Amino acid sequence: MAEDLIRLDATAQAELVRTGAVTALELVDAAVARIEAVNPTLNAVITPLYERAREAAAAVRPGADGGEPAPFAGVPFLIKDLVVHTAGDRYCAGMPVLKALDHRPDHDTELAARFRRAGLIVLGKTNTPEWGSLPTTEPLAFGPTRNPWDTDHSPSGSSGGSAAAVASGMVPMASGGDGGGSIRVPASACGIFGLKPARGRVPVGPDHGEVWGGFASEGVLSRTVRDSAAALDAVTGPAVGDANVAPAASRPFLDEVGRDPGRLRIGVLVAAPGELCEVDPDCVGAVSDAARLLAGLGHDVEYAHPAALDEAAEFRRHFGVIVSAHAAADFDAWGRLLGRPLTEDDIEPVDWAIVQRAKSRPAGRYFESVDWIDRWRRRLCTWWESYDVLLTPTMATPPLRLGVLVHTDGDPLAGMAKAHPSIAFTSPFNASGQPAMSVPLHWNDAGMPIGVQFVAGQWREDVLFRLAGQLETARPWAGRRPAVWAGD
Repeated sequence: MAEDLIRLDATAQAELVRTGAVTALELVDAAVARIEAVNPTLNAVITPLYERAREAAAAVRPGADGGEPAPFAGVPFLIKDLVVHTAGDRYCAGMPVLKALDHRPDHDTELAARFRRAGLIVLGKTNTPEWGSLPTTEPLAFGPTRNPWDTDHSPSGSSGGSAAAVASGMVPMASGGDGGGSIRVPASACGIFGLKPARGRVPVGPDHGEVWGGFASEGVLSRTVRDSAAALDAVTGPAVGDANVAPAASRPFLDEVGRDPGRLRIGVLVAAPGELCEVDPDCVGAVSDAARLLAGLGHDVEYAHPAALDEAAEFRRHFGVIVSAHAAADFDAWGRLLGRPLTEDDIEPVDWAIVQRAKSRPAGRYFESVDWIDRWRRRLCTWWESYDVLLTPTMATPPLRLGVLVHTDGDPLAGMAKAHPSIAFTSPFNASGQPAMSVPLHWNDAGMPIGVQFVAGQWREDVLFRLAGQLETARPWAGRRPAVWAGD
């Protein structure tokens, strides 16, 4: 039975529990065995919570117990150790200082509580770079997470631990956050599905109003489209005091999966915005292949993109000002929580450099950048009045080798510059707040996954889920197995 369970997505596992074919405890024990089998190789799970998980699983009963059952009752799940936290459990955000202090929040975040209400059983926390600042998961606090397709490569970041865990079969689904591409980029690097919800779709309280000025969204990574859709249904909606709330969907997102998307107007962009970096031929090939597939499915496909994306140099500057200002604010907030100012010895060199650069700028620079992004967003989003979807590479490069972004020859900010090809196509849609997804449609000759990104208009996750369901049927990916697979 354990060998069969690994092949099932979260929706199918929940159905087994609902019908009494397996118990939640059996699911948890099987997932723990899988984690213990491959985590020593991948280093994806950094904080096991197995005993608490077993206690929660033992309380799950088959059927609805007189009411509507939780959609994922009894399903094993992992939480990224950044932004989302659970009461009494270690929370580090990739920071050595929090690890040394064994920091344990006294409350669940709203999203963690919603994951629990959806029936998900939290088995542990996954690795993340410090503060999620780099698109690779190699924190000094916990060491690197390895890509299950080739362990010399990074699973990217910042949701790299979650992506590696899902791709290797440890669990069917795990949480992730996306402030510049941190769901989509690891999904691309690990050959799984990842959707960044629209701004205001998923709450991040009570510890945050918005993360990175609203650029960051929380969600999940999964092997199937229906799992991501059902998970978003389970956690969407405003929390008390939320300032920005996405309009409610007209029907459940799960109902969109399998629904005919109709004849979509799809624009294609292959060159990096502003041509600020080269795009690897493997990534160009992945987009070209996806464009042919879409045309074969009856969509109108042409090479077209929003003119606002060509303002990439200005965008990159203003995006960096806003993100670094929020990093500096986080730096000061952690100091207040710890009762002393953080020092250069408390955080990684790249984050120290980011904070110091932000603190050297006048406050007016931040508001200038916020205003510029607001105007740019309006110019960008008008393109979707003529098109339904934009297709791009997810990354401008195949998955990077470990060490590329952290070995910087004494310049702590060099890693940020080298990270641009990883997020050149994704970060604009964090600033615009639009939903975007990475779909695993292509693998290169080296056997590494190359995802492609689809971006819909504001708040139109419904369009993306319909299209993703169609692509999943046309070219199934869930059966592909990486070199490190927990079922072996």
